[in-house]
Amino acid sequence: MRRSRVGSIRSPRVVVYKAEGCHLCERAGAQLAELRAELGFELVEVAIDGDPELESRYREVIPVVEIDGERVCTYYVQPEPFRRKLAAAQAAGKTRGL
Repeated sequence: MRRSRVGSIRSPRVVVYKAEGCHLCERAGAQLAELRAELGFELVEVAIDGDPELESRYREVIPVVEIDGERVCTYYVQPEPFRRKLAAAQAAGKTRGL
């Protein structure tokens, strides 16, 4: 969680690492878009194509989803475990903000 300049707590940052032509990545992107509409979080999509470091780190397990830098999903997004992990990240951010 990050704070804005006025001190309010922002939602967790969710990052999905994906590649062009990856059907699992397309499915994960659609699921994350639905979850974002429901739960409200920052979503960043990172294409690994052509980046040697990202290719070596993620190619064999894409899509990879991280919440605030912690890997929470590979291959598939399972909505219920994702919701629990997002809620835990939100709670941790509120605790840090006290």
